[in-house]
Amino acid sequence: MMKSKPELLATAASLAEAAALLDAGADALLIGDDRFGMRLAGHFSLEDTAEAVAMAHARGRKVYAGLGGLMPNRLLDELPAYIKAIADIGVDAAEFGDPAVLAAARREAPGLKLHWNAEMTSTNFATANYWGRKGASRVVLARELNMDEITEMMPKLEVEAQVQVHGMTNIYHSKRKLVESYMAHQGRPVTGGSLGKERGLFLVEAERPDEKFPVYEDVNGTHIMSSDDLCILEDLHILMEAGVDSFKIEGLLKPTAYNVAAVKTYRRAIDAYAADPAGYAFQEEWLEPIRMLQDPERELSFGFFYKEQVY
Repeated sequence: MMKSKPELLATAASLAEAAALLDAGADALLIGDDRFGMRLAGHFSLEDTAEAVAMAHARGRKVYAGLGGLMPNRLLDELPAYIKAIADIGVDAAEFGDPAVLAAARREAPGLKLHWNAEMTSTNFATANYWGRKGASRVVLARELNMDEITEMMPKLEVEAQVQVHGMTNIYHSKRKLVESYMAHQGRPVTGGSLGKERGLFLVEAERPDEKFPVYEDVNGTHIMSSDDLCILEDLHILMEAGVDSFKIEGLLKPTAYNVAAVKTYRRAIDAYAADPAGYAFQEEWLEPIRMLQDPERELSFGFFYKEQVY
């Protein structure tokens, strides 16, 4: 049973996009510093973070900092100061996977809420509750879980649950600079050019020539993304009835107009269900604003929600 109206969380690539997403109805924003975050939509300096927090809090909304990266030794000296700074700014929670973040937060910002996100390994209630007892207030559930696994887990969780409901997903990550190495092997060395999100690179497999997998490199290595976009709007009511606390719209590699349309659409569905759960019915036309902006080469799919997953 729905505990309260679930949060609608969106990723922001810039201050301009943050404002647009808040205006569209996002309850919370996920932003961060590329040094500590993993696959953030964009890089936010501390100054930008402070402005985003002020903007969100003025509207009664929240801002979360993404610190889900794999922390090398060289970053551990910089981590405590960053955590203290974002806590002083007023960031509402920090997303983490590495216990080093948890340890630093306990020392530097004991009042800062923590959301545990271990990517595809956040698969069961026992481990989520373990991190809850260590100090996390929320678990970000693995995108590889299907609908039954999520709904059956909810009554056994001692922490809040967050589920991604829209956007692309990561299918491969390496700390190595694989695209740069590939270019060099082909005799096309990259000197000063970008292999980042703005470059628009993609992979195509010989077996699936019609599917394009976006790929980019940043300070955290190489990231390969899904060839389709997750869209669970049609069955969002199942997750709301199960009591999922937060729905995330992943805006990575998407234009602001698309992300705004997605936020408005999911806002409409969440509000309609909250107003009348018993009388709620998904309306196909709700998806039209998203479909109008959807890349024709990327399908909207249910992802793993109706697949039998084997780990």
